[in-house]
Amino acid sequence: MQEPDFQYLDSNGITLRTVVAGEGPLVILLHGWPQCWYLWRHQIAPLAAAGYRVAVPDQRGYGGSSKPLDVRAYNIRELAADVAGIARALGYDEFNLIGHDWGCMVAWNTALLHADTCRSVMGLSVPFWRPTSATLNPPGLDDRFWYIRYFQQQGVAEAELEKDLPASLKKLYYGLAADSPYGAWMKQLQFPRSAGLLETLPTPDKLPSWLSEEDFAYYLAQYQRSGFRGPNNWYRNMLYNNAITPELEKARFKQPAAFVAGSEDDVLLYDANWRESFPKDFDDLRFLDIIEGAGHWLQVEKPAETTAQMLRFLREVEPR
Repeated sequence: MQEPDFQYLDSNGITLRTVVAGEGPLVILLHGWPQCWYLWRHQIAPLAAAGYRVAVPDQRGYGGSSKPLDVRAYNIRELAADVAGIARALGYDEFNLIGHDWGCMVAWNTALLHADTCRSVMGLSVPFWRPTSATLNPPGLDDRFWYIRYFQQQGVAEAELEKDLPASLKKLYYGLAADSPYGAWMKQLQFPRSAGLLETLPTPDKLPSWLSEEDFAYYLAQYQRSGFRGPNNWYRNMLYNNAITPELEKARFKQPAAFVAGSEDDVLLYDANWRESFPKDFDDLRFLDIIEGAGHWLQVEKPAETTAQMLRFLREVEPR
């Protein structure tokens, strides 16, 4: 892709390094953990060419954006306000939103918290749900490893992941991709609680076909810059997010919505009944689709198919 146009946008009291491209209705793309704006590298130009203005931030704690130290600075109200602030900084009263992984959770909650300005919302990989205590401590598995529980103690996961950043990122990207054996990510539950995350994941022999040496070097540079403290702090607010958003407990999505995931995405194994429960929260769910052969990183594992699904949705809600 061509050299990105970075804008350093003032939003919600912080600075968000944001790639901005194209002209037209605003579409904001949100990455998750452990990524950065670069996850969307294959989608930016096609969406801009289709007549949209595309804004792709490094979210707070990541890459070239602000990295507050306080754990509570990463709560869902702040993350959603960051997104709404991007639109205002670019001169828009309304925006369309597409999120992936943790960015998907931010997108769902932004659509609810800023329903007056979020025109439409599309999620990739992570269905909408409100975390419970079972999210942090799966019932009957107190003696087993579970990464969300592991992430709750400040500094522990950071020390493990930052000790050898290249090895860590390779394992994380491979472990959730279709290249790895199906269920590889969930095999962590077979390890004792005393384990570390990396020892639960398979070690790839080489980079997957969708991740070039140049791509990997870019990711590595971003995490050498940011570390994992900010990104991991998002996990430390999961139950706190519920406590500060009681009005969302029974809230419904009024705006047009869609959801797409990869057929080989282990995250879908978190809830065996997600297909039945997920649609019940939406008044206007346009479609729910699966991209065959894609794992968790569907934007890069199946870029053409993912872009097509994004444009399918955007052309319904913002015809060009």
